[in-house]
Amino acid sequence: MSFTDISKLVNTSHPALPQIYAYTTPEITRHNGWTKIGYTEQDIDTRLKQQMHTADVEYKLEWHGNATYEDTGETFHDTDFHGYLRKLDIVGKPGTEWFEIEPSPAHQRFYEFRENHGIVGDTPTPVEYRLRDEQERASEKTVDYAHLHERGEFLWNAKPRFGKTLTSYDFCKRIGAQKVLIVTNRPAIANSWYDDYVKFVGSESGLAFISSISILQGKPYCLSREQYRKGFKNGVPKGFIEFVSLQDLKGAIDFGGKYDKLAHVAELEWDVLIIDEAHEGVDTFKTDVAFDHIKRKFTLHLSGTPFKAIANEKFPEDAIFNWTYADEQKAKKDWNNPELPNPYAELPRLNMFTYQMSDIVAGEIKRGMDIDGETVEYAFDLNEFFATNENGYFLHNDDVNRFLDALTTQKKFPFSTPELRDELRHTLWMLNRVDSAKALAKKLKQHPIFRDYEIVLAAGDGKLDDDEVSAQAFDKVRQAIAEHDYTITLSVGQLTTGVTIPEWTAVLMLSNMKSPALYMQAAFRAQNPCLFNRDGKFLRKENSYVFDFDPARTLTIFEEFANDLYTDTASGGGTADDRKQRVRTLLNFFPVIGEDENGEMVELDAERVLSIPRKIRSREVVRRGFMSDFLFQNISNIFRAPAEVLDVLQKLEPYKAPSKELGVHEDTADELDLNENGEVDIPQEQVIGLANGIFGEKVYSSIADELDDVIDTITVDEDGDSDDVFLDNLQSIFSDSIAKPLVEAANEKYGDEFRSSQQKKVERRIKADVDIRLHREVGNFTIEKNRIEKERASQLDLAQTQEEADEINRTHDKKIENARQSLVENLKDSRDELVKSAGETVVREVETAKRENKKQTIEGSIRDHLRGFSRTIPSFLMAYGDEDTTLAHFDQIIPADVFFEVTSVTVEQFCLLRDGGDVTDPESGETVHFEGQLFDPVVFDDSVHEFVNLRGKLANYFDDSQDEDIFDYVPPQKTNQIFTPRNVVVKMVDLFEQENPGCFDDPDHTFADLYMKSGLYITEVIKRLFNSEKMCELFPNDRARLNHILEEQVFGIAPTEIIYKIATNYILGANGEVGGSCDTNFVKADSAELAKEGKLAEFVEQTFGEKL
Repeated sequence: MSFTDISKLVNTSHPALPQIYAYTTPEITRHNGWTKIGYTEQDIDTRLKQQMHTADVEYKLEWHGNATYEDTGETFHDTDFHGYLRKLDIVGKPGTEWFEIEPSPAHQRFYEFRENHGIVGDTPTPVEYRLRDEQERASEKTVDYAHLHERGEFLWNAKPRFGKTLTSYDFCKRIGAQKVLIVTNRPAIANSWYDDYVKFVGSESGLAFISSISILQGKPYCLSREQYRKGFKNGVPKGFIEFVSLQDLKGAIDFGGKYDKLAHVAELEWDVLIIDEAHEGVDTFKTDVAFDHIKRKFTLHLSGTPFKAIANEKFPEDAIFNWTYADEQKAKKDWNNPELPNPYAELPRLNMFTYQMSDIVAGEIKRGMDIDGETVEYAFDLNEFFATNENGYFLHNDDVNRFLDALTTQKKFPFSTPELRDELRHTLWMLNRVDSAKALAKKLKQHPIFRDYEIVLAAGDGKLDDDEVSAQAFDKVRQAIAEHDYTITLSVGQLTTGVTIPEWTAVLMLSNMKSPALYMQAAFRAQNPCLFNRDGKFLRKENSYVFDFDPARTLTIFEEFANDLYTDTASGGGTADDRKQRVRTLLNFFPVIGEDENGEMVELDAERVLSIPRKIRSREVVRRGFMSDFLFQNISNIFRAPAEVLDVLQKLEPYKAPSKELGVHEDTADELDLNENGEVDIPQEQVIGLANGIFGEKVYSSIADELDDVIDTITVDEDGDSDDVFLDNLQSIFSDSIAKPLVEAANEKYGDEFRSSQQKKVERRIKADVDIRLHREVGNFTIEKNRIEKERASQLDLAQTQEEADEINRTHDKKIENARQSLVENLKDSRDELVKSAGETVVREVETAKRENKKQTIEGSIRDHLRGFSRTIPSFLMAYGDEDTTLAHFDQIIPADVFFEVTSVTVEQFCLLRDGGDVTDPESGETVHFEGQLFDPVVFDDSVHEFVNLRGKLANYFDDSQDEDIFDYVPPQKTNQIFTPRNVVVKMVDLFEQENPGCFDDPDHTFADLYMKSGLYITEVIKRLFNSEKMCELFPNDRARLNHILEEQVFGIAPTEIIYKIATNYILGANGEVGGSCDTNFVKADSAELAKEGKLAEFVEQTFGEKL
């Protein structure tokens, strides 16, 4: 079913009435004195019937009430009320919602709870919790791994809303952890760790909660480290959970910073270190150094990126627990316990709408783009579409205006009707550049529809790790939503991780984001649960939406996302059927609506999700006359191909440079150091040898001596530069001292081959290597130095005399000097390795680039030879192709002599390139196997199908509304197949008519093309005869008129078999649609040769007789 109006397809929420209900089952004796207490947002009777429909038990609804607190109006769940009842020592049946309390007192307790928020006494009692199945599996799997792997590390790779805080606490309780350290790069999430501690853990567990971060200051059950120490005598638990921000950790003396804090973090051995997304920030060198100084028995990493493939390098398979969007939505769908509410019910379903921008940028597509004086096909790119000039104005201003107008007027777009705008009140729009976001904000504020929205510009400098900008943006969005009914947030990466804006119902992807991880991370921003209170009525979010405007990119990402959720199909693995099944599974929970050929919206099945990017690719191939690199694959196989294969390729005439050599010989692969995958991979011993030859002992020793001088001058001045400045200076000196002489020596050796861009790349690589080594060494030195200074200050505070102070200073100066000497020795130990490694880096970079350039040049030549073949494909299709033509039997539909005439290779030689096979080495006589597979069968078959469809679409040459014909897609051939453009044909026939007035009105007038190429001249003549008013009078019946024209008035001679087939198929229709059963006058003969021999007139007379 297709749609031109998506209003009925976008349904973000449904009415909800959050209520607590209580019922009894009088006929079940064992339930006497017990009351079932649950939560629902449905009609109460509907919910109770769902529970009872299989049990055949009568129930009595005792009472129900709104699940909102009296004073704030905030909502709560039955689990909150259940916890309150347990605090009051009311017994509950484990794993159920039954409590040993009569309905009336339970109702009274409910009223109390709505007023006091469940607070009993001064200290909250943690409530019992029930892990969901996947949380149970994660906790159990991690416990098992921890028992088997001393100091092991485990990853939870789980999407947002998994419940990582509660599950982490459960894991810690299961292994009996008494010292738990939680480190995060996002201090803002501290509240969730604190709230779950209070709700589910509490001091009764024997664990206190400790933190000094500002966001938790004043929280009643959060202790500072000092409060914890003082509280031992007052019953504070011995065990503890400590929450620390990564920024605070790296600022502490013991972890590379300057501040005297968190010393106990370094001193203690922690039972569990929980790292919550800590490595997503900047300055990972310092992060690594900091974590190196935390002693712990086990490490649990928490990640919100739902991709298995991402984690595989660092963690073994048995050290990862995955929980994906598809897992979540399947669990939601499959929930079948009527006794308990579906714990996944609040999690909205994602839906995607993807649009082609062809209507909006039709002008660019038609005109093409001018690059270096050559018109090339227009390739749509969202980043380019929203690009701005240096003054901040859109380069494609009119197109952007058309885009915004389309969003708000064409009913297939998301803001086109009041109903849609009401559904999508608060949305997030993702762009690529800050300038683009600013320009769009300005434009939206002036737009007749969007000016009614509050526009929030959440773009700082576009960096994901810019915490301050993200925090400010979050506050701006929250305020805007609180004060306005409609908002649009423009982001350049901000607010896509670590924050929750429940009111967002859609994300618009207006950037050319290629990473599935980043794309889905942004998409999940709209999937947060939300219970809206709009005009006093509650609405539950049930759907969230992604609107995208680059279907080829989007559907490719969707396919990767679907398959990267599973180990067997991650990173391109698995069979085509396996991958299609993964897409089919994801579509069950993440439907995709896309445009069909008519621009109407249809729900896409797995086949279409996979085929639409292919279709876009196949259109590109057809537009390029089949001379597209998309058609070719496994080009690197040629480098080790037998001589016979190279001979076949050489026979294919290159399109760009006729008679150019292929550039491959039997030693090419070894000269380029290609590995078995066809990649340049220079052996390490060769790199070392080349580096020693270029730099030698002279250069290496000179650098080493200079570094020694630098290292020996390292001083420690208490009043000098900060540690960061000291490290920066040392890094700069090291990098320059190593890179400069090496680059100069390389320049002498390589000259112009060592381009400036490569030099900069080499310098960056050397700097990165230096940074890694220096960060580690200087980081450890800084920590040791700061500890010594801390100890000095502490002892000086206790000194009674100047002599004591002097002795303390001498002692600690010596310790500092020892630490400095240790740093010097460590740096000298690593000096030679750094220098030689840098020299090898230079050589590997230059030599690899040289080989890569040569390889790419040769591959370009190979592709150009292959294009010499592929440009013949449209001609073959015009002559012999149909909708069933495929790469597999392409050779079978073309006569062997025609195939050779047109391509210069035999059918058997083509099959060798296509299929591979065994060939005999002419020198050794050995049989050598060639893999072949140089043509991509999927792209080939898709492109053939696209071309044949286009041929059918353009077959009606009587239709004057068509502004192109199929020969626009058939490139010139190396033979005499050069087709005169249609517009030239029309002008020539116009001229002929001017010189011969009335010629197309005369049924006895004859027309001949004695050297047909395409049949365009003949079709133009047929069309004019057919449309002549005089001819219509003489032959009022269309078929009779056409038969007369074809049998009596038009004649043609084609010089070759293939041209004859092309021309007659075009004139008469590939399936005889125009020709019907006519006895036509088209023959095959080389009239040019006949003319040379003086036999053309005789041939025409014999062939056509008196007709012509």
